[in-house]
Amino acid sequence: MLGWFKKKKKKEIHPVDFAEIGLDMHSHLIPSIDDGAKDLQNSIELINALQNQGFKKIITTPHIMTDFYNNSIETIRSGLKTVKEELLKQSIDIKIEAAAEYFVDYDFQQKVLVGEKFLTLGDNYILIEFSFLTAPHNYLETIFQLQLKGYKVILAHAERYPYLSESDLEDFINRGVYLQLNILSSIGYYSNNVRERASWLIDNNMISFLGTDCHNLNQTKLYDKCKIEPMLSALLNSGKLLNDQLM
Repeated sequence: MLGWFKKKKKKEIHPVDFAEIGLDMHSHLIPSIDDGAKDLQNSIELINALQNQGFKKIITTPHIMTDFYNNSIETIRSGLKTVKEELLKQSIDIKIEAAAEYFVDYDFQQKVLVGEKFLTLGDNYILIEFSFLTAPHNYLETIFQLQLKGYKVILAHAERYPYLSESDLEDFINRGVYLQLNILSSIGYYSNNVRERASWLIDNNMISFLGTDCHNLNQTKLYDKCKIEPMLSALLNSGKLLNDQLM
C-alpha cells in the first residue's frame, strides 16, 4: 500500500530550440511603417531578441492594409535597407529579408486580378491575412487566382479566425493553402480558444510554417515560456514544418 503514496516522476520537458527552426518568417520589424517596430532603435532591439532566441535568419513581413498601412514594395525595401545598414554599423550578424503580410480586402483582390507583383517569401510564397471579425468576400476565388499566377499561398496565424470552422481549415489544406501558426498561440497569449485551435491544428498535422509575428519587446519576453509548451515540441517533431525551405 505504501507504493500508492510514491510520488510519480514528472515527465522531463525538453524545451524547444528555435535554432532548430532557424528562420522566423512572420514579424513586423521595419521601423515606423506598421504596428510593429516604433523606430530604428526598437527594430534593432527586436532583431537582437530574435537572434538571442536562436533564429539565424528573419523574413520580416510588414502589413499592407488599405487605409491603415499603405505600404508598397518601395517603402518596405527602403525600410529594409535602413535596417540592414544599422545592423552592419552595429556589427550584428544576422540575415534579414523582407516580404509582406497582405490583408485580403477589395483593393488586394483587384491587385490580384490585374496581375500586380507582390513581395514573396522564398520560392514564391505569399503571406495573406484575413479580418479577425468576418471572412473576406469571395476569398476562395482570390486564393485560386493567386495560385493560378504561380503563388504558394500561406494563411497567416490560421488559428486566430473564430469564424473559420475545422472543416474550413481542412478545406484550405485540400486547396493547397499552407497554414502558419503564431508561436505565442501556444501559451494562450491571444485567448484560450486560440490556444485550443492551435493545438487541434498541430494534432492534425495541418501547420506548415511557424512564426513569431513579433511586434514588440513584451512579446519577445514570453518566448521562453513558449519553449516548454508540449504542442510546440510536437510540431517540431512532426516533420511537417517547412520554414527551412525559406532559408
